[in-house]
Amino acid sequence: MERKYITVSALNKYLKYRLDNDQNLQNILLKAEISNYKRHSRGHIYFTLKDEESQIAAVMFFNNAKTLLFDPKEGDKVIVEGYVSVYEAAGTYQVYVTKMSQDGIGDLYQAYEVLKQQLFEKGLFSADHKRKIPLYPHTVGIITSPTGAAVHDVINIINRRYPLCKIIVYPALVQGDGAKHSLVKMIEKANHDCLCDVLIVGRGGGSIEDLWAFNEEIVAYAVFQSQIPIISAVGHETDYTIVDFVSDLRAPTPSGAAELVVPDQIVLRQTIAKLQHKTQFLYTAKVLACRQKLKAITDTTIFHRPQRLLERNMLRLISTTARLEQTDPFKILTKNQGLIDNFTKRLNVNFRMNYDNHAHHYQTTINKLELLNPLAIMKKGYSVITKKSKIVRSITEISIADSLSLQLADGSADCVVKTIRRDA
Repeated sequence: MERKYITVSALNKYLKYRLDNDQNLQNILLKAEISNYKRHSRGHIYFTLKDEESQIAAVMFFNNAKTLLFDPKEGDKVIVEGYVSVYEAAGTYQVYVTKMSQDGIGDLYQAYEVLKQQLFEKGLFSADHKRKIPLYPHTVGIITSPTGAAVHDVINIINRRYPLCKIIVYPALVQGDGAKHSLVKMIEKANHDCLCDVLIVGRGGGSIEDLWAFNEEIVAYAVFQSQIPIISAVGHETDYTIVDFVSDLRAPTPSGAAELVVPDQIVLRQTIAKLQHKTQFLYTAKVLACRQKLKAITDTTIFHRPQRLLERNMLRLISTTARLEQTDPFKILTKNQGLIDNFTKRLNVNFRMNYDNHAHHYQTTINKLELLNPLAIMKKGYSVITKKSKIVRSITEISIADSLSLQLADGSADCVVKTIRRDA
């Protein structure tokens, strides 16, 4: 019996069909090392997965590669999830990777590291944005679960250390899917209320999954944008959450935050007592010094016989006057007093003459101006004739029945032309 041949394409299609329908190959999980790593310009990733004894080709298309939480490189130990199929054109089979993570590092930790780096580059961790925690807050806000042990510890410690401080609890979810939105809402509410001088945001300890709400980006931005200083207090002393980096001050536990947020009244009382003692000492020393100074003044002769001071100064004045009378400037001044008086009289005479001359010139000028004044001419019987606000200078400018205005020295009059007579 003659055997029938098949084409290479048919064989590859058959193999692809068998692999694609094998459920064991449609959702595989491999642990391997990356080799021959290449990234295509379109974002696809081509590489080889190998172990100590074998290897297989792998590809991760762009839509899956863009979800990676780390940047793969040659030699990385990874865990991949995907399926096995045949690439018909080349006749090769390979793993089509849909998910990939670093071996030994969980997805949450990878997400944490990625977000941490992003926020660091955006400046959210910068010390320039840190606000100062008030030394003596009037009101402390606590954003945490109202039923947890952490809130009771914080309240008890604050009341014991600094009973003058008021406390406002903003109840929030600190674990689960809704925790991040609940924390953001309470931070925004506290800022809107403007009742607190400082906020404590935190919870008790737990696993990375329990604490994940404090690693969420929206919570980090809410802390960063808060106008009220924030102390992070997530109970995980050795590890840090994203909120720890963004907050203005980090406390290792909620109890530690309570000790950092308010002073200790015992220490304050001791400080006040020391200041009172120091103030009393300085006051006593100052009073004693003033009394000694006052006694030194009252013991002086001048204090008991003040006329002595007047007599002493009088003698000094007499002596100074006598010395001044013997000096050359004083003698010259006395000798030339008559000359000064003569100069003064001459100055007064010259001033009077100049004044009279200017007054005469001024009056003459006024008289000349008065002669040119048109109003003065009108007082002699002359008038100014206008027609439509224009001065009439000749009878050629008027006609019978024209309305004219006469401006005299003491008023004006309106008239109508009845007759025109021209001089011969």
